[in-house]
Amino acid sequence: MEFKDYYATLGIERTATQDQVKRAYRKLARKYHPDVSKEPDAEARFKAVAEAHEALIDTERRAAYDTIAQRHASGQPFEPPPGWDSGFEFSGRGPADGDGGRPGRRARGQAGPFGADADFSDFFESLFGRGGQEDLHRRSSGGGPVQGRDHHAKVAIGLLDACQGAQRMISLQMPVVDAAGRTTLQERQLEVHIPPGVREGQHLRLTGQGAPGQGGAPAGDLYLEVQFLPHPVFRVMGADLSFDLPVAPWEAALGATVTAPTPDGSVALNVPAGSPQGRRLRLKGKGLPGKVPGDLYAVLTIALPKAASASDQEAYGAFARAFAAYNPRAALEA
Repeated sequence: MEFKDYYATLGIERTATQDQVKRAYRKLARKYHPDVSKEPDAEARFKAVAEAHEALIDTERRAAYDTIAQRHASGQPFEPPPGWDSGFEFSGRGPADGDGGRPGRRARGQAGPFGADADFSDFFESLFGRGGQEDLHRRSSGGGPVQGRDHHAKVAIGLLDACQGAQRMISLQMPVVDAAGRTTLQERQLEVHIPPGVREGQHLRLTGQGAPGQGGAPAGDLYLEVQFLPHPVFRVMGADLSFDLPVAPWEAALGATVTAPTPDGSVALNVPAGSPQGRRLRLKGKGLPGKVPGDLYAVLTIALPKAASASDQEAYGAFARAFAAYNPRAALEA
């Protein structure tokens, strides 16, 4: 997949206002519309122009795209970096709407610049899903009070905070259009309670922290989708955790009691005699807490001392002579 420069597609600068985005799109859409254009590649160009417009005309998608565009060039191989959209506050769906709050996603069959059920490029869908922003405003009949829209954002938290719970200040940035018609980012800070045992992908609801209501109606809610920051030791597998536990060859062969880390501190762990590389030792209930707590798995790795001196080499030689009949590749020769 290649990175797409939507500004170059529309022939505009990155500082263009939303009105300039509209005008550029209308001009190029007329030029390349397949029903009237004589250009040999009119259909492909029209689709490219419409996709660029879909990405940039919405201030939220544009702000998210700009964070990626700063570090990539057109045609460059591209995959969205993990957590690229963390910390951005978007209006639109909350988890109850079934989309997990992904920015800029249109329901199947909803019309857009390409028509219903549009076929966007893999690049577009990797960032925004299928299509553009739904109008999810809660409306009332007769022009009465309108409840504020829900907002959503992804937030990255430390794994130990998820295990133990914490109070944390988070910073969110929300795209807004300034008086000059240009997209800027407005920052706000919130104190968030992280409950112990929260799972990756779970949503934390902050009541009344979404968009303000109209006509005296209540504000919407803010949904925070939890992501975990990489941990230097532990890996996450749902509610379970795992980590690599180095052991010496003699500890694996003869058995030993070793010190092993857990999110709650170190414990003594029994390594059974004859343990092979990759053996998983289970510490029940030492994973993420919850009604049914997860488990912690220690994955054994055999750590070999370096043969740095003559005496080290002699020790390895004696070991080799003691096990001269052992063939570690016997299974490959069968």
